[in-house]
Amino acid sequence: MIEIRHLRKSFGGVSVLKDVNAVIGKGEIVSVIGPSGTGKSTLLRCLNLLERPDGGEILFQGVPLLDRHADVPAIRRKMGMVFQHFNLFPHLTVLENVTIGPRKLLNRPPAKATEKALELLEMVGLENKAYALPGELSGGQQQRIAIARALAMEPEVILFDEPTSALDPTMVDEVLSVISELAKTGMTMIIVTHEMRFARNVSSRIFFMEEGRIYEEGTPEEIFESPKRPRTIAFIKRVDMEYFRLPREDFDEPHIRARARALADRHHLSEEQRACFRDVFTCTLRDVVFPVTEKIDLYIGVSQTDGRFGFAVLWDGPFLDPFERVPETAGRIRANCRSAVFSKTDDGRLEVRVVFDR
Repeated sequence: MIEIRHLRKSFGGVSVLKDVNAVIGKGEIVSVIGPSGTGKSTLLRCLNLLERPDGGEILFQGVPLLDRHADVPAIRRKMGMVFQHFNLFPHLTVLENVTIGPRKLLNRPPAKATEKALELLEMVGLENKAYALPGELSGGQQQRIAIARALAMEPEVILFDEPTSALDPTMVDEVLSVISELAKTGMTMIIVTHEMRFARNVSSRIFFMEEGRIYEEGTPEEIFESPKRPRTIAFIKRVDMEYFRLPREDFDEPHIRARARALADRHHLSEEQRACFRDVFTCTLRDVVFPVTEKIDLYIGVSQTDGRFGFAVLWDGPFLDPFERVPETAGRIRANCRSAVFSKTDDGRLEVRVVFDR
């Protein structure tokens, strides 16, 4: 249905999307999650060209949207969008808000547009509000009207841009319930959301975005139960994390230890735990990792859900287990922690991850 290739977008010299790549099939429900400011909403706005990308390609049903010959209005009509704020016309009734698009853009006869609109209003549970003005409705009701309005254009894809973020918490469930019912119809949907339980329950796939990229993707089970990459783990499992990117020659162990000590203080780790961490951390970097690479990404974190703590070191290079070089040191490391594993990440980097029990 949609293919995204090397998509880029900047605002005022600030790079918001950096080489985004994805393929979304017909009938898929993809939830896009991640910290604020990582490009999630910008990605949606680029998909229907509310924002013009700076580079890359977007193909919708095989048609390149960025081609100068593309019929963008026709393509956009197939791609409905529900915004954070409802954007209803305040001077039009609910029924008029839902029918104006089909009448003006699809040339539907008024009677047919009205019939379809009433069906949709019944679907979202608001058929009794057809002749009300938006200002007479709650925020949750207005967002349900916005969903009905998007469906009235008979789209093949619907983009939801944080559809509950502007709502009072008491109104969130009514909107999520409508989207969940819509998901059962086979509609292709891309949903930017901070509602993790909803994303897990409704999605066929999850995109986790970080720093303008799709940092990790997978099924809801993969992302929420066994995320593989450090920043996904930090987000999903609420890990308090310190991050360092450094070449070996700039390795400032006292500085790293000071930040690790502050992390340990925040979570009241015992002196025994701190000592064990220091010994294993030093051995791992000095004897295992730095002999095989010049540059690392280092993460040190404590899980706020189960209290486990540890560190991960990532680097680029050939797939050779660094623990095999130093079996005696590797045995000592593994004897003093819950697990110490070497693996290859989905994006081809190498990783040593060490985890301690609370």
